[in-house]
Amino acid sequence: MARPLVIAHHLVWTAYGWWLPNDPRGSTSREVREPAVGRLGEHHFSRRAVQPPPEAVRQFYASVPEVLSHPLLELVARDAIVVAEAFAEAVAARRYTCYACAILPDHVHLVLRKHRDKAEQMIEALQEASRLRLSGTGRRPTDHPVWTRGGWKGFLDSPDAVRAAIRYVERNPAVCGLAPQRWKFVKPYNGWPLHPGHNPQSPYAKRLRQAGGRR
Repeated sequence: MARPLVIAHHLVWTAYGWWLPNDPRGSTSREVREPAVGRLGEHHFSRRAVQPPPEAVRQFYASVPEVLSHPLLELVARDAIVVAEAFAEAVAARRYTCYACAILPDHVHLVLRKHRDKAEQMIEALQEASRLRLSGTGRRPTDHPVWTRGGWKGFLDSPDAVRAAIRYVERNPAVCGLAPQRWKFVKPYNGWPLHPGHNPQSPYAKRLRQAGGRR
C-alpha cells in the first residue's frame, strides 16, 4: 500500500495553560495526567457535539490559574506581533513556506508546505523561536513556557485540502473578534505541486494525477 500523500501541514498549538485536556468543549488529549487539573472537570475526548455556553468555559478557566505552575496569559495584540516576528525569522532560516497563519489569544494556526523537517520539528522550531523572542523582549518571564509543548498536526493531501485549510485559518481571527491578520512571511498559495510551470513528472504531481486528476 502506498504511503499517504502529504503536501502540506495544518499545525495548531495552544498557549500555556489553555485548552486543557478536560476543557468543557472537549479536547484531543486522551487523558488528564495532572490530578490537580483533573479535579477541575470531567475529561471528554474529541470536541463535544453540543458545545457548552461561553460562560461555562470562562468559569472553568477562572479556576485554572490555581493549579498551574506559571501564570495563565493570553497573547494580546503586541504579543502577536512579537510572535509573528519570531515566526518570520524561523520560516526564513529554515526555508519553510507558510501559506496561512493566525495568532490568536490562546492558540495559533499555521499552514506550511511539506518540508524535510517533520511536522513535529516545525512546531518545536516555531515554538522555541517565539518563546525566546517573547522572553527576550520582556513580554514573558524568562521561565514561562509560553506554549503547551507539542501540538496538533493535520496532514493535507491535495491542493484542494490546502486551500480549505487556508480559508479556515484566515477566518479564525474574525471568529475570535479580531481584525484580519496579514503577515509578511505568509505566501500566496500557487497550487503547489500543480502550480504553473511545475514538473508534470514530479512524484507529487504523478500521484495526484493517479488519485483522480481532479486537483
